[in-house]
Amino acid sequence: MDGEASAMSSNLFLDHVGKVVLSINSDGLSWKSVDSINNELDGSSCLGIKLISKPETDIKIANVYAVEFVDWGLIHESSLPDAGGCLLGRDSEMYRFTVHGYQRSKKQPSLWLLVAYTFGHKDLQMCQNWVEQINDLISKDAERPKRLLVFVHPLSGKRNGCKVWEDLAPIFSRAKVETKVTVTKRAGHALDVMTSITDQELYSYDGVVVVGGDGFFSEILNGLLCSRHKAPYPPAPENIHSVSIPVSDHSETELTTAHQGEDQHPLLQNSEAGTSGFLNFRSGDGSCEADQDRVFAFPNKHFRLGIIPAGSTDAIVICTTGTRDAITSALHIVLGKRVCLDIAQVVRWKMTASSKVEPLVRYAASFAGYGFYGDVISESEQYRWMGPKRYDYAGTKVFLKHRSYEAEINYIEVKTNAAETTPQESFRNNRLCKLWNPPKKPKTICRVNCSVCNEVGSTAQMLKNAANHGMQFKDARWLRSKGRFLSVGAAIISCRNERAPDGLVADAHLADGLLHLILIKDCPLALYLWHLTQLARKDGDPLDFKFVEHYKTPAFTFTSSGEESVWNLDGELFQAHQLSAQVFRGLISLFAAGPEL
Repeated sequence: MDGEASAMSSNLFLDHVGKVVLSINSDGLSWKSVDSINNELDGSSCLGIKLISKPETDIKIANVYAVEFVDWGLIHESSLPDAGGCLLGRDSEMYRFTVHGYQRSKKQPSLWLLVAYTFGHKDLQMCQNWVEQINDLISKDAERPKRLLVFVHPLSGKRNGCKVWEDLAPIFSRAKVETKVTVTKRAGHALDVMTSITDQELYSYDGVVVVGGDGFFSEILNGLLCSRHKAPYPPAPENIHSVSIPVSDHSETELTTAHQGEDQHPLLQNSEAGTSGFLNFRSGDGSCEADQDRVFAFPNKHFRLGIIPAGSTDAIVICTTGTRDAITSALHIVLGKRVCLDIAQVVRWKMTASSKVEPLVRYAASFAGYGFYGDVISESEQYRWMGPKRYDYAGTKVFLKHRSYEAEINYIEVKTNAAETTPQESFRNNRLCKLWNPPKKPKTICRVNCSVCNEVGSTAQMLKNAANHGMQFKDARWLRSKGRFLSVGAAIISCRNERAPDGLVADAHLADGLLHLILIKDCPLALYLWHLTQLARKDGDPLDFKFVEHYKTPAFTFTSSGEESVWNLDGELFQAHQLSAQVFRGLISLFAAGPEL
């Protein structure tokens, strides 16, 4: 076996442990203390007080991000205990090398903690051989990045983006990841760079890393996709010609069916891109099958995006790593973790009611919201000097105003499993459900190695989904909800954050190809407060209200009855009187592995 062929062992000294037998194989490193005292460390005590818990005795290569030779220096050796049972030690000088890796926090598995093991020996060649052996195993992992573009937002969140990067840069340096760092100087700086960078230059990098928040990530995302993702637009609201059929006596929701020819489907209307965008996807070996100029297209097997959290909410990081920790995110990046992520394409058809139809495309990775969500982001703009607290202040002001808006939303119906009710049945039976309070169906939460998301995990599957995008809507039925709404939200992921521990939709997935459309109809202030309180609770149920409509859908359209409308796209303002949105399943890949818990 390969693991046996590469196996070797030597007597070395481990700093703060003593003499050990160090072994290596294709899976990782393991060591065992030579001294009998170190074989019983978990029982070591001084005056009856336990001193040392059982130490780690191995580390997998998959958990090692670097090994470095640190030359001649001190190694602290443990020795036999004194008469009182306390460990003594002495320092010896020798050649050393350090293995850098991580281990999961015992209290929070998604949190990754840095670990470093320093080994020493008097023989220089011995240490160098070990460094080479470990590096050889690390280099076999082709998923680990070699070159990255890094963008740092100095004013994001608590305005500590530069400090966050300075603290983490040594991790990338040790891992031998070359980084080209840009500290942004103005709003839109990163967008301009990513828009103007050539495809040839992009191919020389393994990905882009963002040090900032969700809004800054959205800027990079749009710089990458707006000029490179060639796909048909979703239909404009007026192009959904339909016949309305009442669904319920207690609801303004209507069922509509789009009139189309056999050779058409909703997502091919009003497309300026045509169908040529699907000719440039890369094959499994990274080559372009239909374009010798190597057009940089998405989905992309090789290129990934990474986020190091330094924003106000960092919802995307929390949903894709399970924690809001900069070190954990940096380790996900240098170790080459990968998870696919749905992306929503949002097309603004008209900015105001009197505007001309001028399509403008934006992309979102986490959330698009109107009404309460749009008002909060708009109100918070004038309080940027407050940092993340501006959202609490602005949210309180907007909540007390309790404004609702007249709008019409059309969305594609998604067939449910036999055991599930349709959105119409669910809405119709809502009042009855409140009376007898049946047991709730367990939610399928998105986790590491999620079976739902793994359906899109392979490059071949991503390309197939992209090439066939829209065909699933050929016979789609459109539902319509019209009335006054406190908010209209479309969650792409669960949007977990410190204010909403389970997110807007607890069981939303990273790559299932569905948006979660959440319509909050006009209701008394006290009931809306109850809804928001449920959002802020762990294991709350913010969607279990009569005035809340929740639908899974791949696409929707929106038309405001007012003159102007403000949306929140991933934390950024977006004015749109009329828009459409569709989701692309697994369109991009992130340097992440998904949440453990």
